[in-house]
This record gives sequence, structure tokens and C-alpha cells, in this order.
Amino acid sequence: MQIEYFIILIFSIILHEVAHGYMADKLGDPTARYAGRLTLNPIPHIDMVGSIIVPLLSVLSPGSFLFGWAKPVPYNPYNLTKAPRYGEVLVAAAGPLTNFALAAVFAILIRFSFDISFFNICFIGIIVNLWLGIMNLIPIPPLDGSKVIEIFIPRSLSYDYKLWRARLETNPFLGFGILLVVLYVFGGTFGNFVYGLATTIAGA
Repeated sequence: MQIEYFIILIFSIILHEVAHGYMADKLGDPTARYAGRLTLNPIPHIDMVGSIIVPLLSVLSPGSFLFGWAKPVPYNPYNLTKAPRYGEVLVAAAGPLTNFALAAVFAILIRFSFDISFFNICFIGIIVNLWLGIMNLIPIPPLDGSKVIEIFIPRSLSYDYKLWRARLETNPFLGFGILLVVLYVFGGTFGNFVYGLATTIAGA
């Protein structure tokens, strides 16, 4: 089922990025639309390392480590005029929420499964999207959680937090390095949690 994992992972990552751009567009920033990124055509979203090499390695590696990314959808936070205070939070949250919605769709489809192959595909869809949704909410830049968490940070600390976030976003290898350490230490526990949650949702 490795090819199914790979296809669903890429499909889910692309929808995740399109959701960011779609939300930004709705809030007043057409940057992603002008860049041709509000499309389900995978070509404009593909990052050779994050969309091909890393997902293939993660799928082929033993264990439950799923990882990958598409080209980030561009947006200008200063154009989010329809939600000037929480615009970035909403744009960031749109990606993980899309993954959770996809997990819900697969969970509904699995109820109509009378074939083991279709059941397995739906179960993979639940696991992949739960993993992507939850992982992206980890508050480490450049992950979406680093922006979503801003809504909970007191204003007295928000300026210093934004400086810290900007520093890691300008050096994404540092942010991903921290993330890889976190996943290395807690990846097994995280994977077991996601698998158990997926099993419960699937009714398996």
C-alpha cells in the first residue's frame, strides 16, 4: 500500500496549500490567485525535495513517519484587510482544518466500504490527514501552528514572539531541524496516538 500512501500524502499536502491561498484570497489578498496557486493541478505546487524525495523516503522507511511539503503558497499579510488582526491566524489555520476535513470525508466514505482495498485506502486517508493536520499545528516555525498560537499569546509578549518567529522563518532549516528533533524524540508516541485516533474514527 506504499504507493497509496504516497499519492494520498501528495494530494493532501496540495489541498493543504491551496486552502491557505483560498483563505487569503477571501480575506482580501489575491497574491496566490495571481500566482496561479489556487489550482488542484499539482505541477505549480510541487517542490522536488518536499513533494517527491522526502515523501518517498518517509513512505518507504520503516515505522509511521510521514513527512512532506509543497511549495508554500505566497500571500501578503498586509492585504488581509477583511481580518486585519487575525488574518494570518485564519490563513494558517485553513491548512490543518482542510486536512481534518479530508480525514472526516475519508471516515464517511469508509462506512460505505464493502471492499477491503477501498477500506484500506480510506483508512490511509484518515491517518495521513490526521498526521498532517496535527503535525502542522505544532507551534514551531515555519509550521502553521506557530501562527495559530498567536491568538493565545498575550499582547505584551506578541512582539517578541513575532521576532522569534520571523527569525526562524528566515532560516527554515533551523525550524525544520528543531521539528525533526521533536519528531525523533516523540515520533513513536505521536504515531501511536494518530493511529489509535484513526482506528477510532474509522470504527476499525
